[in-house]
Order: sequence, then C-alpha cells, then structure tokens
Amino acid sequence: MNITEPFAHHARAVPDRPAIVHGERVVLYRDLDLLVSRTASYLYSLGLAQGEVVGVALKDSVEHLVILAALARAGIVILPLDWRWTPAEQERVVAHFGAERVLMEPGKPALQKFSCIFISEDLFSLVEKQQTGLRFPEGDLPLLMSLSSGTTGRPKGPRIRHSQFLARYRVFWINLGFNSQDRFLSATPFYYGGGRTFPLTMLYSGGTVFMLPPPYEPEELCEAVRKHRISALFLVPTLIRRLLALSEAQLAPIRSLRLLLSSGSALHADERRTLRALCPGFIEYYSSTEGGGVSYLTSEDPEAFNDSVGRPVFGVEVQCVDDRHEPQAAGAVGRIRYRGPAVADGFWNDPEASRESFRDGWWYPGDLGMLDEHGYLYLKGRAKDMIIRGGVNIYPGEVEAALQSHPAVADCAVVGWPSREFNEEVAAFVILKGAAQEGKLAAELRELCRGRMASYKVPREVFVVKEFPRNALGKVIKADLSSKLSQL
Repeated sequence: MNITEPFAHHARAVPDRPAIVHGERVVLYRDLDLLVSRTASYLYSLGLAQGEVVGVALKDSVEHLVILAALARAGIVILPLDWRWTPAEQERVVAHFGAERVLMEPGKPALQKFSCIFISEDLFSLVEKQQTGLRFPEGDLPLLMSLSSGTTGRPKGPRIRHSQFLARYRVFWINLGFNSQDRFLSATPFYYGGGRTFPLTMLYSGGTVFMLPPPYEPEELCEAVRKHRISALFLVPTLIRRLLALSEAQLAPIRSLRLLLSSGSALHADERRTLRALCPGFIEYYSSTEGGGVSYLTSEDPEAFNDSVGRPVFGVEVQCVDDRHEPQAAGAVGRIRYRGPAVADGFWNDPEASRESFRDGWWYPGDLGMLDEHGYLYLKGRAKDMIIRGGVNIYPGEVEAALQSHPAVADCAVVGWPSREFNEEVAAFVILKGAAQEGKLAAELRELCRGRMASYKVPREVFVVKEFPRNALGKVIKADLSSKLSQL
C-alpha cells in the first residue's frame, strides 16, 4: 500500500478539514490528493522516474511536505538532505546513494556533479495544468533512503519500503494514540526522521498538520500550541530543554497537550520527572532510523521506572545479548537488538555494515542496554563512538579528517562531550607537530572545520595534548579522553 492512498478517502470524507496550515496558507483535504497527484506528474515531466533516488535539500514549507508525498506517490525514492550542509557534504551523500538529481532551494549554490532542480515558491501554480489521470506504480515500493550515520566518506542509510513505513504508523496509532482528530504541530525539521515521519503520519490519519519551522523561540512555540489548539507535539530533547527554561505561566499551553513526544536521544531522569508533572500526555520514545520504534515510557508508568526508556512498542521484540548473540538474563547489560515489521532489510549498497548490524531479522542499533524483570529497557551507553548532538548523528571520523588536514596537526581524536542541553557536543583532542602556538591554533582549527561542514559538527573546544591514551594495539582509548571532559 502506498502511504498516500488514504488522501483520496480523506478528500471525500472530510473535504473541508485543513490538512496543512502554515501561517495564512491552508491546504484542505479536498485539494491535497489532487495537489499531490499533480506534483507527482510534474516531477515525471522533469524526467524523474519510478525507482530513482532523488535528493531533497529543502527548507521546511508546505511545498516540501507536498513534494515528499508526491515523490512517495510516484514511486521515487526520497534521499533527505540537510539544506544547511555545504555543497561538498551534500555531494558526498548524493554520490554514495546513487542519486543523479537533487531538489534544492532557489539561491543555493548548485552541486557541480549533479542535476539540480530548484523548487520555485510558486510550485503549485506550475503544477495546475499537469495531468491528473496518470496511473502511479503500485506494490511495496522503496520509499526512503534515510541517512543514519553522518556524512563521512562511507555514509550508511537503510532503504525503507512503504510497508515498513506503514508499520511505524501502526505503532503511532496504537502506542501514541495518533488519530484523525489530532492537531499536530510540526516544529522539528523534515530532514530529521521524526520531523518528517510524524507529519506524514498525521496526513495519513486525516488529522491536521500546523507548521512552525525552526528557528523559533520557545515562547513562540507555546503561543502556537495555544493559538492553534494543538493536541500533539514532537520535539527532540534539545528543544524540550529550551522549553523547560520558561516560567510556569509561559508553559501553561503545554499542559493542554494530549501528547508531548520526545525522541532522538535520551532525557535525563530529572527532566523526565519534570515533564511527567508538566504534561500528563508526555511520552519518551526510543527509536532508530533503521528499525523504527523500540520502546516508550509514559507518564502513567510507575515512578520506579523513570530511569528507563520504557517497554517495547507494539509488534517489536527486544533483547540484550552477549558477544555470541545469546540473550542476557534480566538485569545483565548487553548489546540491544530488536526485530519487527518496521525494521529495514539492511544498509543500501553496504553489505559489510549490513552484516555487522542486521542479523537474522534483528537490528543492532549499537547501544548497550539492560532489560529488567518487568520488561523495562535501560540504556547503558553505546557500543560505537557515534556522537549524537541534539538528536543529530555526528560521525567523529568526518571531523577528524578535517582536523588532520591542517599541517600543524600530527594526530587527533574526536569524542562526545556530555552536555545537558544537547546530550552531547563535539570535543577534539589534537597532538601538534613542532612548537605551534596552542591558543591561536585551537581557534584556527575550529574555523577550518566551520568552513568544511555544518556548524553543529564543529568542535565546541579543541584541546592540545602531548599524547593519547592507547591500548596494546595502539588504538586511541576514547573513553579515557571522554572521562577527562567529565572533570572539566
């Protein structure tokens, strides 16, 4: 089933219900189905074809959301790109996933090696004369190529099919209570997994998506919740922490939410406690790009389990296993793995990484965890050194490569720096060649990174050291470097 099929039903059943609202712009359900079909036809007219991977590097807008739906209807595979990335970052990802065309914002620099299609603000007037009687492909088609591990020389991303996406929808309905009466505030960029999945789920369900594209102040978000009588809201922990800095009076609209959803990285136990008291509909949702939902913790769960990330979601089996892939006893720490209908089949064009992380239908997200005797899951760290800043994956190797390019750097290591606001920030340790000026060089290295990658990947600090802690094989022990940061 195509994820856009219900749009025709909604057009008949609730024609005058708003589907998408952004400021003064309103798209009714009576118009959405036709608009998506015309946009899909328009994309065909530009030469895009079924099964083709197409990059999407757009700011959040009504047009962006409609284009995502149109690509899905046309059987074109979506490759989400962050429009904030540099051209070099975008090109690496586009090349790896075999895309030839990229939908881009007007005024952005074109990518040199790929065909760029600039999406005009008057897109909807351009599609008005497109054919409406086209037969679009059917069956369980590839839908999405979702980047999951940063933008290194070998990025990883699973190819998600329509059926796997729909399995995630079912979890949202059963465990999160999504329904056709919901008024959802889209306040997280579409580039992020949850940022696009929840709005698309809402359209599939027949609810209304209200848009508040970042950047915005937390006071503006609260006002949007009040003004539009929002019932459901998804935020990554970084944005939630900005909310919690407001006064009780300013937070009053949040109390009225049916659902306040946090996902992307784990909250602190005290933050969960505050949110449980603030909003009875608070839910923390542990998930991954590759496998969808794992577990969820609600305000109704006993306080004794507040340190956990809850129990498994509908249709998902979770285990913590040892190095032989044998399930651990309750209370023992092991590698988390889970399986269910939403789990991808593997990473696209990366058999080595697929063999490591996908085994016999199980997905290994790289986290360490523990299941207690009641079935609650506790996160205990990550088996790999991925940095997750505000719910965004950052691969240390990319930052290390940039630092290593400086002629004064002999060696470097990048690790996650615990942060209350972002969960983690980027920290770099470098060993210099000769007698370079440490203070001046640290600023110079940060500026070097800033010119090569998105700002959120730039190290918060660069620390100059004489040597690295290493194991018997000479590998840098990053855990020891991280422990130094915890003492600062």
